[in-house]
Amino acid sequence: MVDGFCKPAPQGESPVVRLRALTKTYGREPAVCGVDMDIYPGEIFGLIGPDGAGKSSIMKAIAGVMTFDGGTLNVFETRIDSEKSAERIKDRIGFMPQGLGQNLYPDLSVDENIDFFARSRLVSPKEAEKRKRLLLEMTRLAPFSSRPMKNLSGGMKQKLGLVCTLIHEPGLVILDEPTTGLDPVSRRDFWTILSVLLREKNITALVSTAYMDEASRFHRLSLFYGGRVLAHGSPEEIMAAVPGALVSFRTERQSEALSGLKARFSDVQARGSWLRVFVKGAGEKDAARQVQEAAAAAGEDIVELRAGAAELEDIFIALLREKKLTEESSHSVFTLSESDSIYREEPGDDGADIEAENLVKDFGNFRAVDGVSFRVEKGEIFGLLGANGAGKSTVIKMLVGLLPPSAGTGYVAGHGMLQAPRAIRERIGYMSQVFSLYRDLTVIENISLYAGIYGLDRRQSRERAGWILEMAELAGHENRQTEGLPMGVRQRLALGCALVHSPRILFLDEPTSGVDPLGRRRFWDILFRLSRRERVTILITTHYMSEAEHCDHLALMYGGKVIADASPGAMKRELATEAGELLEVDADDPLPAMSGLQEAGFEGVSIHGRQIRLLTRDREAAERRIREVLAERGTRIVAISEQPLSMEDVFVYRVMAMERNGRQRP
Repeated sequence: MVDGFCKPAPQGESPVVRLRALTKTYGREPAVCGVDMDIYPGEIFGLIGPDGAGKSSIMKAIAGVMTFDGGTLNVFETRIDSEKSAERIKDRIGFMPQGLGQNLYPDLSVDENIDFFARSRLVSPKEAEKRKRLLLEMTRLAPFSSRPMKNLSGGMKQKLGLVCTLIHEPGLVILDEPTTGLDPVSRRDFWTILSVLLREKNITALVSTAYMDEASRFHRLSLFYGGRVLAHGSPEEIMAAVPGALVSFRTERQSEALSGLKARFSDVQARGSWLRVFVKGAGEKDAARQVQEAAAAAGEDIVELRAGAAELEDIFIALLREKKLTEESSHSVFTLSESDSIYREEPGDDGADIEAENLVKDFGNFRAVDGVSFRVEKGEIFGLLGANGAGKSTVIKMLVGLLPPSAGTGYVAGHGMLQAPRAIRERIGYMSQVFSLYRDLTVIENISLYAGIYGLDRRQSRERAGWILEMAELAGHENRQTEGLPMGVRQRLALGCALVHSPRILFLDEPTSGVDPLGRRRFWDILFRLSRRERVTILITTHYMSEAEHCDHLALMYGGKVIADASPGAMKRELATEAGELLEVDADDPLPAMSGLQEAGFEGVSIHGRQIRLLTRDREAAERRIREVLAERGTRIVAISEQPLSMEDVFVYRVMAMERNGRQRP
């Protein structure tokens, strides 16, 4: 027995959406390349892929707001081949475009936005008021009904956007990356609300995301890359498409072990103090044995080893390689020896490279940064982790001298940021979130330009250009115009330009946003080598929870404040001590089961795909109580298992603890 939330694609029903050989080009650039797809009534269908994969183009075509060049498209059994045909079914569609609050009006209140959408969708005043009350209650926006949209947090904007999209009760809702940039608590809220609404109204949903960890939220999905479908099916079917296991281990000589393993395995990466190997075609025991043998052959002693199931990102990258859709680098291991390093240790070169002391930044009446303090040690990869609007970029801009603080101070390379901004700028590299490159210049022209800006002579410029081309794996791209480079290559070039003057400290603001998973891994490989071999100190901001594991140390930011400050491992150990272990409950009817467990007083209950997760300090007692509660509701339990804690679990727990202590979410 399956319910409306976790049922497979219906058999024998006509699809709500049917695409056959759909194509779309922008000028000479193909965006969608012959895509076939069926979306059935009542299911949540996912499009997963990086920026530029073609997801938005497909969604806009289905929503009837953009034309396409070839193939056929049917929505609600209506052939969409003209503006007139698209208009016939638009009242049955709800479309929420990409970007926080992009379908909303900033100066209107929550109430006024909903009322406007209801009137524009011809919903009667009486029915609109009834639906509005229900939706506001479900999304917990009722207390904020008079607040202007522009004063809402990112999560609240997205929930309001969902309400406005659903106010006319469409049969098909199309949501383009609705959770991008949201904090983990808001992401969980959004998915739970969406699942409940779709189940109760039997609405079909098409949802896109760049987050690989959201795959389990969907009944079925398509993995996209370069306008093409890499794989299609249920999450379980896609995970089974490339059999293999994931092995994580720690060793004393991490950098040397990484180089040795890359000679044998195609997918090896460093994550903080761990090395991570995807062993294709092997079971967990066999994969562990292969990694142990490879490490022993390289003379490396394994301190700790874990073997488990692969993640969707591993499958995505394996499929890219299998279909030869990615260019494999000939410089997968950075080859400069220690004697060739352009970085030299300086006398007294120890201690913290970056310090923030009670930094505050106000913009009018809005406090963007509120008493932020942290230390970054030399050669460390330090992450500022948080959602869009958490204050991460503002902190970096204050430290590098681009913004004056309202209060507090900071030290970079031993210099006070208020007293010696010029001395700081000479010693740092800065890669901004928005602008880093001149896109009408070639790769080598960008490098030469930055070398000139930093005062390098011709000989130094040539030496640095050669180093950057090797370090950033840009050989063969020297004369390509930057505008035409893939996002991952462009970001590696931006990193190289930030390093052209041999800075000891590197500030990177959301450098991997929009980059495909393989590009992100290459980027992090470079950062690892810079940190471990060149002892470059790195401060990086990100909103990807999975990237937190790459950092040696983290500061979790929320609402302008640091809510946790430690290594990823220490944060998870502290959570385990405080809240216990994470249990996953696989039940036939997850949404009512989740409500029952919440009412029973379990802590941290949430929907994770088609399973329920919760925290408990006493597993045996928790299992007994879970079975009692769900038996009373007539819900069958398939399995109860322990799951490893993630940085998302840490983040959510810390935010909820903050709320319990009387501080409200912004």
